[in-house]
Amino acid sequence: MESSVKPEGYIPRIADAKIERYLSLFGAVEITGTKWCGKTWAALQHAASVSFVDTSLALARDDPSAMLLGERPHVIDEWQRVPQIWDYVRHEVDRTHGLRGGWILTGSSTPLPKGTGKEEGLPSHSGAGRIGRIRMRPMTLAESGDSTCSVSLAGLFRGEFAPGQVRTDASKIVELACRGGWPEGVDLDAAGAQIIAREYLRALRLESIPSLGKDGEVAGRLLFSLARNLGQAATYDTLRADMADASSGGGVSEGTLVSYLTLLRNLYLLEEVPGWLPPARSPKRVRTRPKRYLADPSLAVAALHMSPDALLGDWQTFGLVFENLCIRDLMVYASAMDEAADVPVRYYRDDSGLEADAIVELADGRWAAFEIKTSEAKVPDALKSLRAIKRKLADAPGARTRPPEFMAVITGVSEYARRVEDGLYVIPIRALTA
Repeated sequence: MESSVKPEGYIPRIADAKIERYLSLFGAVEITGTKWCGKTWAALQHAASVSFVDTSLALARDDPSAMLLGERPHVIDEWQRVPQIWDYVRHEVDRTHGLRGGWILTGSSTPLPKGTGKEEGLPSHSGAGRIGRIRMRPMTLAESGDSTCSVSLAGLFRGEFAPGQVRTDASKIVELACRGGWPEGVDLDAAGAQIIAREYLRALRLESIPSLGKDGEVAGRLLFSLARNLGQAATYDTLRADMADASSGGGVSEGTLVSYLTLLRNLYLLEEVPGWLPPARSPKRVRTRPKRYLADPSLAVAALHMSPDALLGDWQTFGLVFENLCIRDLMVYASAMDEAADVPVRYYRDDSGLEADAIVELADGRWAAFEIKTSEAKVPDALKSLRAIKRKLADAPGARTRPPEFMAVITGVSEYARRVEDGLYVIPIRALTA
């Protein structure tokens, strides 16, 4: 156990408000997310003391309760290394009536399910009602200072919008995608930040994945396939083909693929965006296979072994990387709202091919549709698609889906955030915030 001071140079995160809110509601709060995304720093910003499980592993295994000792709120960092800690925290919350904000648990993976051979005393209870859960992701453009923050997602749901200007050329938006949202890399150029991203993937292949009983090279091939198919509802057959080892001629079974996808989800490296089923629409007429993204666009660039110059020369591939960036930011902005649904970001595609890259849905049923385009050149077609979705789902005779609160095209290479007509906007990603 160590005393803690608030971290020097801390960059405020959008999740800070939710952490404070949850500390006032729950006996304990869990902050999860991929490695290096800033969980521990965020936790320490709200804490009075800390225990680092990885540096006190022997003690934690012999006496998990020792990790709970310290002035509250007390951080237990990487709690999942000794999963029994979860039950000790839950029991302490149960034992103390009215306890709020006692502990902050941070973790970059979830305990492995039974049958993997790697589980170590899994928690016996979910902690529902006692431990609030918050998901952190790499930094958005708003958090890294690369957005003017002139357009608020929550504000749009309240009917608030003001036009603004933010000039972005192709080189700049490519640089931001390659740099990514890693707190330790936001002051680096794209080349330097890509070294961090490649090191992240190297450590994953050579250390993290093998320590969990999986083949790092197989995981690397899956990451390449996911990067090659960003934002696509790729079939298992497509992913399995990419994972095959050409040197040995061997493929992987569907069960093996599913186990690796599960592992990447448990490490918070894989974002699966499910399809949206509008109320009163037949699920048979809507594609529901998930679209997949990586936790940060910089990881996709690193997995593809591309550079900023290579992306500028392959604009189609950059379109996929840019969509990954926008989905990352939308996930953070949408999750920050108290009214957010359990799955705040989905996508829409029906049997006629009509689609929206993202649907942000609130718990009360309000929704908004987004198309994501790299530049202004594709905005007219995107606006046409959004209007068609509204006509089909909400305006057609007999339609039972409530109208969207608004619709928007999110752009990369652009200059102006503007209202096209009532409820329809064009918004540069570098103008957006929570």
